[in-house]
Amino acid sequence: MPTTTLSTDELLRLDHQLCFAVYSASLAMTKVYKPLLDKLNLTYPQYLVMLALWEEDGLTVSALGARLSLDSGTLTPLLKRMEAAGLLARLRDAGDERRVLITLTAAGRRLKARARALPECLLQASQCSIAELLALTRQLQALRDQLRVAA
Repeated sequence: MPTTTLSTDELLRLDHQLCFAVYSASLAMTKVYKPLLDKLNLTYPQYLVMLALWEEDGLTVSALGARLSLDSGTLTPLLKRMEAAGLLARLRDAGDERRVLITLTAAGRRLKARARALPECLLQASQCSIAELLALTRQLQALRDQLRVAA
């Protein structure tokens, strides 16, 4: 266990809380993305679904939920709205009817071209280099993985 020179009272300051820094950074990130995603008619969770499907089309609902850290109770209504918007299709797996496959429609695949500008917008808003953002992303992923093990 690492030691610190900060007192317990200092450690309990809001600005010393990693959880608050991550939380408030997430809120700020969502605010940057919102007007960009509005142009694509996507919410932030829908954008995450699209990113996952652009990487690997034809995921099962359970695999998609695991990839996004979302349970099926949250994911299913989200997918239904996206299906109604014509971005994806939900199909029963012919080999195992208990599984539902999520596949992009032609409109969902075309949306990727319009989304290509988003990473550059984040780069500009963050005023970080690509290398800095990639390093920060790797650090946060490692932290997430360590916290999952601890939980």
